[in-house]
Formats: sequence, C-alpha cells, structure tokens
Amino acid sequence: MDTRLADTILAVVTTDRDKVGGGAPIFYTENEYELEKVANILQRATTSMAHDLGNGVYILVKH
Repeated sequence: MDTRLADTILAVVTTDRDKVGGGAPIFYTENEYELEKVANILQRATTSMAHDLGNGVYILVKH
C-alpha cells in the first residue's frame, strides 16, 4: 500500500489575509520579497513545488 502524499496542497503563503482560506496551513507575509523567500524555504523543507498564482498567493503542492 502506497501512503505518500501526492497532489496535495501542503501550505499557502500570501500577503493578503482576505484572499485565502481553507484547510491548509496559511503563512502570512508583509511584502512580495518575504512572500517569495518564505515560499522558497517551505518548498525546500517539504520537498514540494511552490506555484505562484500571480495575485500575491503561492500554493505549495506535493506532486
């Protein structure tokens, strides 16, 4: 039996509290620089992919 996480949103990183919600952990940042930095660190720590949605939101997905 395979118990890997696959195609799952692990986290959301955003600068705007009003744009996101849901069941994944949400990390709020102060600006675009911090947004990219936090998304990059989290993607390496979780061995996932950070996807920029282009609206101040990144999602981290385990593929």
